Amino acid sequence: MNDGNRQVVLAARPVGAPKLGDFHLQETRRPEPGTGEMLIRTLWLSLDPYMRGRMNAQKSYAEPIPIGGVIEGGTVSVVEASNHGDYAVGDIIVGRAGWQEWAVSAGTGMRKINPNAGPLSASLGVLGMPGMTAYTGLLNIGQPKAGETVVVAGASGAVGSVVGQIARIKGCRAVGVAGGAEKCTFTTGELGFDACIDHRAPDFANQLGAACPDGIDVYFENVGGPVLEAVFPLMNMWGRMPVCGMISHYNDTAPSPGPNMLPKAMMLILTRRLILRGFIVRDYTSQLDDFLRDVGGWVREGRIRYREDVLDGLDKAPEGLIGLLQGNNFGKLVVKVAEL
Repeated sequence: MNDGNRQVVLAARPVGAPKLGDFHLQETRRPEPGTGEMLIRTLWLSLDPYMRGRMNAQKSYAEPIPIGGVIEGGTVSVVEASNHGDYAVGDIIVGRAGWQEWAVSAGTGMRKINPNAGPLSASLGVLGMPGMTAYTGLLNIGQPKAGETVVVAGASGAVGSVVGQIARIKGCRAVGVAGGAEKCTFTTGELGFDACIDHRAPDFANQLGAACPDGIDVYFENVGGPVLEAVFPLMNMWGRMPVCGMISHYNDTAPSPGPNMLPKAMMLILTRRLILRGFIVRDYTSQLDDFLRDVGGWVREGRIRYREDVLDGLDKAPEGLIGLLQGNNFGKLVVKVAEL
């Protein structure tokens, strides 16, 4: 067993879009588990937009990553040594070990997964945090009803793809928004959305309106920017808007140019009795078993499909996250760190 442990740490707080120089790949000694702890080896690493916010110093729903600290990230790991009564050598677990090859854990925030239930990487995507974000946000806040129109941006991505497919399962019209013809074709073809609009199109707002002739009942917000601006006027009375992200603004260093849309948006919220609610997936931790039962079943039945964008090697994580924030990924972005 190798005594080294490669880690990616935060070298500097990004100003605007992250740069490779904001990350540092270092090698330290492999840690040793103490009493009640286990040594875990990272197999798969998840790259997600929320990581950008953790690199900032300002107060948020979670503590920022300190300079020199290991970058935050969800992982699938295998237990290599254990002094923990609930975990044995060889167990496969999902948790948040971060951007490193080895970690010591006391089991907090970790859970075992069945390695025979499907690809291990799926526990970081459709059967992990992104899938649960889609499931809990849509069902608890969006409350889709048969015959309604549900719109989601980032429709080919890890969260949006699941949102639209659950909407279809619930009898709704699912309209996706994605970047580029290839992603839109995948969304309507492989994923079964009723329509998908390219947000890069010069007449995007008009196309979105045409795709939603009866207006929008639920908009699952994870992007912001021009997409949100185009959605607001189309929202129906009593519409609902779960808000789980604003990826188009994560690298902002100043307010967006152009007119202030807040007064108009607030007037629409008032007159159309809209419900907007932000949420973090951990708000619904108690629904984990429901999520795994329902979405796991839909995946096995072929009613929910997914796509992964795989990078090979821990050293690829920084450029992967940079590209993710620019919309370069196609599907759930994961890093294969090691073989089982």
